[in-house]
Amino acid sequence: MADLGTLVVVPWSGEAPDGRDMPYLLAYSLGDTAEGPGGTAAAVERLLADNGMPVGGDVVDGTERPRLPFGLLVASGAAVLNMPGLNAQCLPTAEWLAAADERGFAYLVFTSRAWPEATPGRAVPPEALAAFAGAEETLTAAAHVVLPVRRLRA
Repeated sequence: MADLGTLVVVPWSGEAPDGRDMPYLLAYSLGDTAEGPGGTAAAVERLLADNGMPVGGDVVDGTERPRLPFGLLVASGAAVLNMPGLNAQCLPTAEWLAAADERGFAYLVFTSRAWPEATPGRAVPPEALAAFAGAEETLTAAAHVVLPVRRLRA
C-alpha cells in the first residue's frame, strides 16, 4: 500500500436537513511523507478508487452494500474506521455517539486533500475544522460514504 502519511479521523455532529443530528467523520492525511501532500493525495485516491469509493462522485451508501470494504465499529466510546490494510480510531463526543445510536450510521468524508496545518495531539479549533471540512476543495477531493455503525456482540 502506498504511504498515506499520518491519517487523522475527526468526529463531529451537527444538524442535518431533517432537523436531527448527523454523526460525521472527516478522514484526511497530514501530507507528511517524503512525497509531500501531492504524494499522500495520490495514495488516498488510490486507496479509495481501489475499493470502489469514487472521489468527487456520488455518495456510497454502505447501508445498501453489505460487502463494503470500509466499516465503522463503535465500542467503548471510540469510533474505529476499518479500511483495507489499516484502521483509524477517534474518540467522539457524547453528542456524536447519541447521533450514531439514533441513526445507526455515520457520514464519512474521506478527502485526498492533505491538511498539514492540523497537528496531531492538539485540538483543532471548530472554526478551522469547519473551514477545512466545508471547503469546496476538500469536498470535491473526497469520497462520501454512509457507514453503518457496527457494535461488538456480547
